[in-house]
Amino acid sequence: MKSKHILNWIILLSIFLSISCSHDQNAGKMSEVITPNQFKGSDIQRIQSAINAAKGTTGKIVIPANNSNKTNVWLIDSAILLPGDMTVILDNCTIQLSDSCRDNMFRSDNVGAGINDPKWNRNISISGIGNVRLKGAANPRATGDSGKTLGKRTYGSDAGISGRKQTGDWRNILILMAYVDGFSLKNLSIENTHAWAISFERTINADISDIKIFNPEKITVDGKEVTALNKDGINLRQGCKNFRINNISGLTGDDFIALSILGLNSPDQKNGNLNSTMVTSTKRRGPEDDIEQIFISNITCQAYTRAIAIRANDSASIKNVYIDGIIWIGRYNAILAGGRGYGNPNLPGNINNIHAMNIMGNGQSLIHIEEAIANCTFLNGIYTGGGDQVITYSINRDKLKNVVTENLIKNP
Repeated sequence: MKSKHILNWIILLSIFLSISCSHDQNAGKMSEVITPNQFKGSDIQRIQSAINAAKGTTGKIVIPANNSNKTNVWLIDSAILLPGDMTVILDNCTIQLSDSCRDNMFRSDNVGAGINDPKWNRNISISGIGNVRLKGAANPRATGDSGKTLGKRTYGSDAGISGRKQTGDWRNILILMAYVDGFSLKNLSIENTHAWAISFERTINADISDIKIFNPEKITVDGKEVTALNKDGINLRQGCKNFRINNISGLTGDDFIALSILGLNSPDQKNGNLNSTMVTSTKRRGPEDDIEQIFISNITCQAYTRAIAIRANDSASIKNVYIDGIIWIGRYNAILAGGRGYGNPNLPGNINNIHAMNIMGNGQSLIHIEEAIANCTFLNGIYTGGGDQVITYSINRDKLKNVVTENLIKNP
């Protein structure tokens, strides 16, 4: 009986060890670092294969500095499509759009051409370690927004080629997120994008920090300087809420940061429309498409037009925006509140509760107000430009409601 009892214990111990070993092996597989170098194909195929492998398992991939094809650059031909619950770690790597690419570099996979009814993605993160560079193509096929014609108003190697689209669109944006709840972008550099560097549509709960942007209007292609238009930095469009944007620096050929709800009466209102600069519909759904709860801090930039532009048309509303710390060099204004020239005037007071402080800049004025804003404050500014006024207006000041300006100084 005693030997039988011992035998039973041996059997149970064997089963336990077998289960434990199996669990440890599976845990090892789940914790394995997934990189594109583990897969075959082109750079974009390998990156997308890594993401597909991580989807529903580790939820994380690492793009390293060294590409297994013996180069130090990941050259991609189409957008890296990101599902929800996905973290992309960029480890000292360089990613560049190829000269054959006419697409974004990163896009949430719930939107794009042919996606008529986008669903929400949640929890997407792109995070850099060390020196990370995201670059546009050396010879881009198209630049500019949907209103620009290639070869006439902005550069594109597709200009004049039969069968190729002759205007820009949302594919010229380097990083494009839409219908995303929970997004993080940190610690990387962006260079020479084909239009805006980063754009968000109907995205909530986002954290953008420690980004360097080099996006001039003039680029060099095959030793020749050409013009590429609409070279914004960061754009927030319809329905963006609860954003933290901190420690962003660099140079842009257009607005450095823009909060914009425009084109509400545009005929191009379908999702995925390739005749639009928005990948989602421009049609206003209601207050859910307002921009609100935006915190912007520590901005140092040289931007041809403005450091921060706030624009809304018709019944759209932009509200509860807190700005703390701008150092800007440029042509027009450090801050624009209004945005005429893009559609019907904004309803009085729909741009409200904009609170900006600690602003330094030159240009035509430090602050320019174009619409009947309400309940706003502008505090502690130094204007170093040659204009006569620190604040300028394109609207009768009697139409403003409860706008407070204090300690705004023109530097002699």
